[in-house]
Amino acid sequence: MRWLRRSRRAFASFGVSMLNRVGLIVRGLAAVLLVLGSAQAAAAEEKRLPVPAVSIRAGELIRDDMITERAFAPNLLGVAMFVEARQILVGRMARRALLPGQPIPTNSVEDPWTVARGAMVKVVVEDSGLSIVTYGSAMQSGAAGALIPVRNTDTGVIIRGVVQPDGTVKVVDGS
Repeated sequence: MRWLRRSRRAFASFGVSMLNRVGLIVRGLAAVLLVLGSAQAAAAEEKRLPVPAVSIRAGELIRDDMITERAFAPNLLGVAMFVEARQILVGRMARRALLPGQPIPTNSVEDPWTVARGAMVKVVVEDSGLSIVTYGSAMQSGAAGALIPVRNTDTGVIIRGVVQPDGTVKVVDGS
């Protein structure tokens, strides 16, 4: 009888320890599946952005070989607006220094300048079929379509005009 009681206790303790082991194994597998699932979800959510492969100085034109891509977790990017396509960058000019491996804010690049500060530019004033052409000194750099101040070299008067694609400055009304 004693033997039977010991056997039952041993069997009962064996059953409990076996259940504990099975429970641990099941919990371990569940944890592994959870980690794998979250890793796959994180990989699916990561964003690939173009980043500089080398340091790009302010005023430097961006070439294709200066850009590479890097994956970022969405929570690392925050709410800032970054350039999301390589073709947006190539041929544009850096407004500030861009560091390798860092995402590029949208306001850090601009179209290359058509007119440089201090350059002599042709100034055109058109009104009612009348066209007056003179020359002036650009007081600010600007790309085509930018409104810049220009100092008339003859009179010293500062006027404002829109930079044209050919590099001339067309005076706007009221200047």
